[in-house]
Amino acid sequence: MDFNYSEEQLLIRQTARDFAEEHLAPGVMERDEEARFPAEQIKMMAELGFLGMIVPEKWNGAGVDFISYAMAIEELARADASAAVVMSVNNSLVCQIFLNWCNDRQREKYLKRLASGEILGAYSLSEPQSGSDASAMRTFAEKDGDHYILNGTKNWVTNGISSDVAVVYALTEKGVGYKGVSAFIVEKGWDGFSVGKKEDKLGIRGSDTCELYFDNCRLPAENLIGTAGQGFKIAMNTLDGGRIGIAAQALGIARAALEKSLEYSKEREQFGQPIANFGATHDKISNMACNIDAARLLIHRAAALKDAGKPFTKEGAMAKYFASKIAMEATTQCVQIFGGYGYMREYGVERLMRDAKITQIYEGTSEIQQLVIARELLRD
Repeated sequence: MDFNYSEEQLLIRQTARDFAEEHLAPGVMERDEEARFPAEQIKMMAELGFLGMIVPEKWNGAGVDFISYAMAIEELARADASAAVVMSVNNSLVCQIFLNWCNDRQREKYLKRLASGEILGAYSLSEPQSGSDASAMRTFAEKDGDHYILNGTKNWVTNGISSDVAVVYALTEKGVGYKGVSAFIVEKGWDGFSVGKKEDKLGIRGSDTCELYFDNCRLPAENLIGTAGQGFKIAMNTLDGGRIGIAAQALGIARAALEKSLEYSKEREQFGQPIANFGATHDKISNMACNIDAARLLIHRAAALKDAGKPFTKEGAMAKYFASKIAMEATTQCVQIFGGYGYMREYGVERLMRDAKITQIYEGTSEIQQLVIARELLRD
């Protein structure tokens, strides 16, 4: 693996860093408090090409590699994890599906607008009774001539309220388990498609999450992605790449925790000296620093394998599992270093701890990552 990043990669990282500091960091605490979607900031991110980073220029994307993409998400998440996950979902879940599985007509109609940020996408797999066990879904799409009639409920849909189009998974054949799952492109505004209330979440509160309801929603058969029964394969393949994005988000959160810990420990004095002089503080910040560097290496290894067209299922799971773990550890230790002040909202570090937790849950829980890692190891 080449540790010398290209000039383009370094420029992308710096552009994302500058944008995050100038446009995301100001107001992030207010957006968190109000659970307000960063609409203005997302529009600016679209203008910079962040919403279609991995999409080739042919389809209105920036056409950069996955390492550059991971770098950008890390920088954005360091300032605002909510904005980072909006970008992650649109890129590595929605746009990635259009690139890998859709036909040119579907790409022309939807991908160009998704990559440019003209419209925003959502990814809808989970249901109230089927989270990690995605094959247990009940949402059903019945073929009716040149249409499908879609019925069911989806939950935990990131970008669910603010999106214009959703990739929705549904059964097209019952009684055959995952082999009966298919994927569809569903537009907001179609009859029978309604959006639930915004969920009141612990963290990433600036990102909207909701349920989606389908009541005899009639959609064109031409909006089937791939072929009928291919949906589960599409979902699992796409989540491999999505985990790199979430790992990078976790990394950005962890890095913010380290930076805030370093700054505060130099300023805060106890017993006549900065707490940065204490061994207990040394232990915390050294562990954070080692883990953050290790997580970045895991993430960039997975991204490099993806860029090279090589298998990366195990490496992506490792990156997501480890990065989310150390994000939770780093933010908890950051709050501990701040002491009582860390528990207060005005200092902003408790937000990091709340934001970190979801990275151990969505796009595959830590337990699912361990299952994937073990399965891939035992397969060798």
